[in-house]
Amino acid sequence: MSAAEWVSTSMPYLTPRGEGQPEAWGAELAARGRRGGQRIVAAGEVAASDEVAGSLGVGVGESVVVRRRVMFLEDLPCELTDTYYPASIARGTRLAGTAKIPGGAVTLLAELGYVGVRVREDVTARMPTEEECEALRVEPGEPVLRLSRVTFDREDRPIQLDKMTMPAHRQRLRYEMRIG
Repeated sequence: MSAAEWVSTSMPYLTPRGEGQPEAWGAELAARGRRGGQRIVAAGEVAASDEVAGSLGVGVGESVVVRRRVMFLEDLPCELTDTYYPASIARGTRLAGTAKIPGGAVTLLAELGYVGVRVREDVTARMPTEEECEALRVEPGEPVLRLSRVTFDREDRPIQLDKMTMPAHRQRLRYEMRIG
């Protein structure tokens, strides 16, 4: 695996962190002897698109909170992540701001009383937009992977939607599941 490749699993990003623990991305990088980080490029309320509304169970155009981030592996952007929350959960919280959240957003959601118990992920491949080419430093002919993850609480209500875009040639998604 080259310095730019990354094998990603979802589990570290679904579980709240203990007090004083770093957010999942930083912890995963450190555990693998790598460096990187994330830059929060925008946060706040937006109108829900068709896709966001359908995933979060809100009306099209209804207000939702989004956090837009660029993830870095070494000095190379490796993922664009937009995370959406129903406004009823995130409005007025640190989820609606651009400051880093100690322990990460999943930890804050748990502190607010929203714990994920089920996740649905869909992975597709497509050609990148011009903006994605620029942000991820890829050529227009290089496909990207699009991972859409919806997290549901105990009442089976969607509490979070992650839309991640990654250069396909630098990313491997790994899924391990228990049977039975």
